[in-house]
Amino acid sequence: MPRFTVHVRDEWLTVPCKDASYSINWLGVEALKRYAKNKPDNGGIPNIKDVRFVARRCQGQGLLDGDDTIEDVLEDNDFVELGNVKYYIFLDGNSLCSTDLVNLGRGRYKIKVQKRQQFVYGITTGFGKFARTVIPISKLKELQENLIRSHSAGLGSPLSPERTRMLLALRINVLAKGYSGISLETLHTMIQAFNASCLSFVPEKGTVGASGDLAPLSHLALGLMGEGKMWSPKSGWADAKYVLEAHGLRPISLKPKEGLALINGTQMITSLGAEAVERAESVARQADIIAALTLEVLKGTTKAFDSESHRFCDRVQDAYTMRCCPQVHGIVNDTIAFVRNIINTEINSATDNPMVFAERGETISGGNFHGEYPAKALDYLAIGVHELASISERRIERLCNPSLSELPAFLVNEGGLNSGFMIAHCTAAALVSENKVLCHPSSVDSLSTSAATEDHVSMGGWAARKALRVIEHVEQVLAIELLAACQGIEFLRPLRTTTPLEKVYDLVRSVVKPWIKDRFMSADIEAVHRLLVDQKVWNVAKPYIEKYCTELLPESRPTSPTAFSLEPPPSPRKRVRLE
Repeated sequence: MPRFTVHVRDEWLTVPCKDASYSINWLGVEALKRYAKNKPDNGGIPNIKDVRFVARRCQGQGLLDGDDTIEDVLEDNDFVELGNVKYYIFLDGNSLCSTDLVNLGRGRYKIKVQKRQQFVYGITTGFGKFARTVIPISKLKELQENLIRSHSAGLGSPLSPERTRMLLALRINVLAKGYSGISLETLHTMIQAFNASCLSFVPEKGTVGASGDLAPLSHLALGLMGEGKMWSPKSGWADAKYVLEAHGLRPISLKPKEGLALINGTQMITSLGAEAVERAESVARQADIIAALTLEVLKGTTKAFDSESHRFCDRVQDAYTMRCCPQVHGIVNDTIAFVRNIINTEINSATDNPMVFAERGETISGGNFHGEYPAKALDYLAIGVHELASISERRIERLCNPSLSELPAFLVNEGGLNSGFMIAHCTAAALVSENKVLCHPSSVDSLSTSAATEDHVSMGGWAARKALRVIEHVEQVLAIELLAACQGIEFLRPLRTTTPLEKVYDLVRSVVKPWIKDRFMSADIEAVHRLLVDQKVWNVAKPYIEKYCTELLPESRPTSPTAFSLEPPPSPRKRVRLE
């Protein structure tokens, strides 16, 4: 039976073929099935049949036609690469989650929608303070365009392509609910722009989080109108009109109500909030592993984590930063679960104003555009996740302080000649101090805008942006702790720690060598930070954690940094959303 080796993303997979008359498409689908089989989330592939890919023979890099038979174009034991793998997510305004939204931002999926035709209601008044000013029918198109242009008043650096993709995808998801009063033509143009990665220039500053994220969403719409700047992988930054033309797309032509439909909602807050929740969960579970490694290096006792006595250790108590990890880390996990629930509800909520109910011929002006829900939740997330850095910094101090660690000062030989981790610890302290300021809730502030018409706002845009900054700082502090703990292991050899923690040590050493004498350190910190962002620390330890959890009886399972539950806690009561 012939066999082929197929490269999917970062893995090589062996695919046996019992019938060489099968097509190249069959070979690709079989490889994708094998890739997804052992992944907890199916490798991020929602439905194999919706996958699109390009197959290429590794030798010579020749493209393979999907309809060609294997026996005609390949030889036994050939190597094949699947490139440009694209998957589709169907958006219906009800079932999108933060994980899928972040993957949309990363370009892993394209979009399709399932939406029935809705009658589009014309809106014939001005906006905000001008809401009682009736606009002539002949000027309704100009009204919508002027709305987009005038509201494109944001400032600052543009959102990254990943975050702009999330923003556009989330706005499409909300429009697909069918309460926004937008035509299928306009919606399909937005989907085509997303699938071609034609992304508007969206400044990160300018939203007060009610009435929705007007400024950033206006910039998003401005590019779709063919005005301002856009980016795509094909063109880079250029005039929006030419970027669209380069991808065979036409600018949207706004109909009555459509300008407002494109910009009134909490999608900037919520899309950034989705990224914050995903990164927070990732770093939180890796923080448990890092804390366990530090506990080993400092020869801490696990007695505090176990219902039984620790029979072979004379130490009765450790410092709070070690023995209170389950309590401090635990509330962080509960906080993340709480915030995830709110963000996922907001992702699938209709946040327009007015809401269009086509079946009963009615429009209702309400307050779903107000960003208080995600704003408050993201302030809470920042406060909760910050504690991982706060306690980590204290553990770094214990690793570096010889009177507490029984290790060389600052984890380096020839102290004085070498400074070792001295300033790395200072960096961690600086980041924790910054976080203390960033954790001040932005949602406690409100400034009246639009001539006192919009007289209470959420400030949710800043809540989301600073939550991401807090989480990045947490990742960096934990990277420093992981580096320090691995350096501490060097002074304890030939002793060995547990198998999963040795695997973590090996992972770190694959990108950073031991610290023998002083060298440029920032690159080392960044390399380990990248391991955390890519969840590689979690991935090497996870199989052992799963085995440990399944072997323990539920009633005897301890609460320890390396034995946390893989099941999410019960979700709190959800906010009612419009279905």
